[in-house]
This record gives sequence, C-alpha cells and structure tokens, in this order.
Amino acid sequence: MRPQPPPGQRRCRGERAAARAARRDRAVRAAVAQGLVGPDEPIAGLLDVDGIRATAAFLHAAFDAVTAPGTPVLHAFAVKATPLVPVLRLLAEAGLGAEVASPGELALATAAGIPPERIVLDSPAKTPAEIREALRLGVALNADNPQELERLDAILDGATPSSPVGVRVNPQVGGGSIGALSTATPTSKFGVALRDPGARDWVLGAYAARPWLTRLHAHSGSQGMPLELLAEGLGSLYDLAEEINEAAGRKQIDTLDIGGGLPVNFHSDADDPSHAAYAALLKKTVPGLFDGRYGLVTEFGRSVLAKHGTVLARVEYTKSAGERPIAVTHAGVQVATRTVYNPESWPLRIAAFDAEGRPRTGDTVVQDVAGPACFAGDLLATGQTMPRLHPGDWAAALDTGAYYFAHHYAYNSLPRPAVHGWTERPGAAGEEPEVRFATVRPAQTVAEIVAEGGEAHRDGLTGLADL
Repeated sequence: MRPQPPPGQRRCRGERAAARAARRDRAVRAAVAQGLVGPDEPIAGLLDVDGIRATAAFLHAAFDAVTAPGTPVLHAFAVKATPLVPVLRLLAEAGLGAEVASPGELALATAAGIPPERIVLDSPAKTPAEIREALRLGVALNADNPQELERLDAILDGATPSSPVGVRVNPQVGGGSIGALSTATPTSKFGVALRDPGARDWVLGAYAARPWLTRLHAHSGSQGMPLELLAEGLGSLYDLAEEINEAAGRKQIDTLDIGGGLPVNFHSDADDPSHAAYAALLKKTVPGLFDGRYGLVTEFGRSVLAKHGTVLARVEYTKSAGERPIAVTHAGVQVATRTVYNPESWPLRIAAFDAEGRPRTGDTVVQDVAGPACFAGDLLATGQTMPRLHPGDWAAALDTGAYYFAHHYAYNSLPRPAVHGWTERPGAAGEEPEVRFATVRPAQTVAEIVAEGGEAHRDGLTGLADL
C-alpha cells in the first residue's frame, strides 16, 4: 500500500501551506536549540520528511484520479533535482522510482535501493559504456537522436534488448520564460526535432525497423513553462504514438514517458500549480493518455522537493551601503548558484529568525541578504522587505529543497553544508510537537576540501622538471 499523507496534511491547499510554514518555524527553532547550527556551524540545509511523504502521496493520488484502473504509472523522480541517497531512499519507500541522466545519478539511485525496473535513463550524450550498463541492468532508456539509435543497433547486434527502449522527441511547441529550461524550442539540443523536414518520417521508419522500440518520450521544459504549452507538447507525443501504432498494425508503443516540468511557486508557501491541477489539465486536453491503452512514466523533480527544503544561514555581520541595510550571511552562490547569477528567474523568499530560531519581529526594512563569496553579486535577495536582521540571527532561504544545497558550487573553496532531514512527533498534552533530526549528508571538512584540491599530487607539477 502506498504511503498516505499524514493526518495533518489532509486539508485544503491554503491550510496545508499555513501548516507547512508553522512546521518549518518549529524546525528552525529546534535546529538552533539542538546545536545543528550555531557560530561554528553557520549554515545547513533542512528537509521536511513529513512534507516530502505527503507530496509523494498527493502525486500518486493526482494521477490515480485521472487514469483508468489498472494503468501502470511510474513516477520516476528526476535525480538531478536532489541527488542525495537518503532522499532517493525516502522517495522509493513512498512509491517513486528514479529518472537519471548520468552514471553518477544511476549509481545514486542504485545505492538508494531503487530496482532497475523503476529507473529510466535519459541523457543527450550517452557513451557506449553507459548504454551497455543500462542494458545489462535492465534500466529503461530513451535514445536522444538517430546516431544514438544506430549505436544501440551496433551494441545489440541483432539481439532484442531486455530493457524497455524508446526515442525522445522534441515537439517544438516553443519555450517559456526561462530559455535555458525550455526544451521544446525549435533549436533545443534534446531529442528528435519533430517538426524539422523529414524528422517525423524518420521516427516512423525507425520504429517500423525496430519492433523492440516500445516507448516514446517527450519533456518540453520545467520552471517558467506554461502548463498549456506542456500539455500541447504531450498532445503531439500522443498523436505520434497513435500514428506509429497504426502504421505497425499493433500496439508497438505501450508506454509514454511524459517527462516532468511542473513549475514551482517561489512567491508563497502554496503548491500552485499542484500535481492534481496539472493531471486534470492533461486529462482534459489529451484524454487518450489516460484511457488505459498506454502505461505512463513521469519525471517530476523540482515540484516534489522544492517546497520541503530550507537553507538556514547565520547572519555574521550587518552593515549599510548607500543607506541600504545589508545582512552578510553564510549562504550565497555556493548553495544558490542560479539565484545569484539569474535572480530575475530564480528569486528566493528569505524568512528572518532571531538568534534562538524564533521568527524575527520588529521594524520592517528594505534590505539585501548577502552571501560569503568574494564578488559583489553574491546576493540571496536584493531589496527584500522583511524584519531587520541582526548579527547572530538566521536568514532562511525558503523553497530550496531542489537544485539548491544539493548542488554545491565550490566558489572560494566554501564547504558543502550539512543537510538534515526532520520530522515531528506529537508532544505531551499542551506541548508543541517534538522535532527529530537525521543526517542526510554531513558538512564538508576543510581537510576534505584540501584533498579534493589535489593534495595527494602536491608535487606533481614541480616534479615534471625532473622527468
């Protein structure tokens, strides 16, 4: 039986958002009280385990509500979003698989105990060794282009693969507000460009020549993509599958991989849009996806984890420049790379907490929240209106459970922060719930930074003169 949302999560979306914020406040206070953060541990990532389980359950329910009974549906979490083994293990126990795009991500999914039949390999640059390993394990894979399909032919040498294999197509429906994340533009690097001259005929011929091609894949984009455009891309995918099966005179394609891409709301605690709203839109616009004739694979990542992560950073100093207050913290480009380099597309909400981890109150001012890196643009937030931060306070970067503290950028050799998962247990009568923590990843040490910097080969370059 799939895990169900915790009782406190079974409520309307507005109530869930308020409850999430209240739980987060208690977790921050507990992290400070229990010494997970402090003067010597000035930054950490926090993950809401109960929230993650609830979102996994809501995702299952969203697609169960629109698919015909008995339809096989695999929700393969996009490992790139949060490549941490304990997180993947938690999601696996909640009924999710894994979508991987490199040997490293495949190894992480395997280490988490996810069985090969619940893993999908997508990458535009698979090596022969990667393809052979996927076939050996029985991992599903989607060929990105004609050359990769020819490489598969050579590796198989006439044999039928034991892995499910498909082709990724680009429906070329256009892009969203973030060009770098729009993968269905006319010139996207991903998949077979379906509207290019001769491309559709090539796809039809590729499937006619290879009866073992049983899947079809499309992923049109993620953050910044309108849901209607995502649905349009999947409509093209469905139409192509119908055409392939009609030409084959049989059900050659039995599974459609519809990707992920659900955007996340970074402006409030609300899950907007929700997985349920997206599934309902797809049901309305592409009803044939859900009538039971096709198995489905999804590849959601950010929308599963983002809302359940917080980067907690100590305010080391406060100052003023140009009459604007600046809080200098220990979280910046090393954990929020996209936000620092492209703040218009990736704004973050910052919540203020006092030195004991309680929500900061008092005068509200327009201030900048800066990181520790040595360049002027290292800012988590610019001109954000919030209670004035003081030295020793805590700045919490919200909605950072995906693509933030798990994607370290080693500017200035800043260490990777510790990541802790947390959950709540009911307290005694009249008392607040008890917050319990578990380590997801320990903080990187200075010794580990030095080792990673080539310490073992210290004399390697100077020794060249002696050769």
